[in-house]
Amino acid sequence: MDIFNFQDLTSEFTVIEVLIVLLLSFALSASIGWIYQFTHRGTSYTQSFVFTLVLNGMVVALVMLIVGSNLARAFSLVGALSIIRFRNAVKEPRDVGFIFFTMAVGMAVGTRFYLLAIIATIVISLLILLMTRMDWYAREMSSQILRIQVANGTPFDSIFERVFLKYTHTSELIGVESVHSGLLTELTYSIGLRKSNQVQDFLAEIRSLNDDYKVSLYAGYNSADL
Repeated sequence: MDIFNFQDLTSEFTVIEVLIVLLLSFALSASIGWIYQFTHRGTSYTQSFVFTLVLNGMVVALVMLIVGSNLARAFSLVGALSIIRFRNAVKEPRDVGFIFFTMAVGMAVGTRFYLLAIIATIVISLLILLMTRMDWYAREMSSQILRIQVANGTPFDSIFERVFLKYTHTSELIGVESVHSGLLTELTYSIGLRKSNQVQDFLAEIRSLNDDYKVSLYAGYNSADL
């Protein structure tokens, strides 16, 4: 009896084919994980998400191997997998792209389009590296979020105007919120500082105008998670 042959059980694939699918999907998904790690920006990086990317590619490849061209089997798998619910929100849109990337590669490997999976992984990964290296679609001027707490009744529409004209090239009030049980008002501005080395002077002048209440500046807010 040939222990490396599943023909009598499945009539579709052998142990060698299963190993090729699993190992190749692992290798390609792991390389996608390295690309994700290398190109990630911001503070939302988690090791568990990269592990999930690799696992996702392997599981999708296995599912496609099981389904094959059997429609009845495909519908039964859809029904079985419909009970799964994902409650964790995806923090960045690019994460969704990487999830679909590993899924597509897993589907190609699972349907035994090995060359297609390898070429797609290499080409897409190189394009991702190129876009990251050349910083495509980045805005020339980054914005910052400034939060200022002031006493109720403060004429905030004019009190900070001189400081903003001195230190920023753009400033826009985007939010007003009552905080500390209504004792203070928190103002949220979107600003663009003229010079990054003037942050301390800028914040010091703001504090001198808001009676030294809390002032927070989230620099580089375009790439940070607030």
